[in-house]
Amino acid sequence: MWIELFLAPVLIAFSLTAGLILFFLLTPLFKRAIWRFGERHSRKETISRLGGAAMLLAFAFTLFFDVHLVVTREFYGLLLGTFFIFVFGLWDDLKELGWKIQVFFQAALSALIFIFGMRIISLTSPFGGVWVFPYSDFVLPGFLILFVWVFLVMNAMNWLDGVDGVCGGVSLITLITIFLLSLKPEVYQPPIAIVSVIGIGVTLGFLVFNIYPARILAGTSGSMFLGFLIAVLAIVAGTKIATALLVLSLPIADAVFVVWRRLRDGVPIVQPDNRHLHYRLMELGWSERRVAWFFFGVTAVIALIALQTRALGKATVLFLTLGIIFLLLFVVERQTRAKETKKI
Repeated sequence: MWIELFLAPVLIAFSLTAGLILFFLLTPLFKRAIWRFGERHSRKETISRLGGAAMLLAFAFTLFFDVHLVVTREFYGLLLGTFFIFVFGLWDDLKELGWKIQVFFQAALSALIFIFGMRIISLTSPFGGVWVFPYSDFVLPGFLILFVWVFLVMNAMNWLDGVDGVCGGVSLITLITIFLLSLKPEVYQPPIAIVSVIGIGVTLGFLVFNIYPARILAGTSGSMFLGFLIAVLAIVAGTKIATALLVLSLPIADAVFVVWRRLRDGVPIVQPDNRHLHYRLMELGWSERRVAWFFFGVTAVIALIALQTRALGKATVLFLTLGIIFLLLFVVERQTRAKETKKI
């Protein structure tokens, strides 16, 4: 039963993703001389950004044709959202779109899954009990709650896609955590486990070609898809948002810190730049490989703790983790500023 339910879909998803990536890399039709311009992409402007396209196609095929999975209204919303991310992501990869268009698209994506019945109706309180959102079924308040969550996770994952393997590796650890959580006796949600394991398969297939030195990149379609998948699974799995938030505390804290710095400096909050932690660490002399393993190690340790703690424990871990991460971010910013001052 375990082989049929979980091993088969993960192998199918992995094989399809790896096969599609090989096809994209070996077919002259899909090769471009330049994918992105600008300072942030100067080192990787000739590397294909079709990794996300391979992941999305493999995920949609495996999910839709899995005989053990009843495709509910929520899963149809996930599939439709995946299709729109595929189209929008490729558009952005071919011609980098402005931040206003990206925010509008993410708002439209949140509206789509809201229409398909996805709601954040409650959150496990870190101090015990449950926080219930009584107005979640009303259009505006319910949509705003959903949009904030989707926007936060999608952009946190999208902004991670600056160092080889980081976005895929962090997503893989998060999806494994959701998979293991969904199999706990007190939870036991086989459909969520199947969708999670399909996500694990496509991410593994992608990482084979994305670990440093990358031969293909996730692109906007890939990084947005991974964030979207994690955000949706956290909602559909009985609002396991606290666990997802804890596991993703490093990229989310970095995203919040960068947004604060952009507001402080008077620039749009989603304007691309080199303020993120992975770029700052490389400015201090870290290699891409070292940065990647730092993110993997921190995320894995937090994920192991998250699987072993309940609500009150998660609150303690979350507060401690965020405190340490924000301290790290301030220290790294101070060091990079000092280095820039010495250059002047």
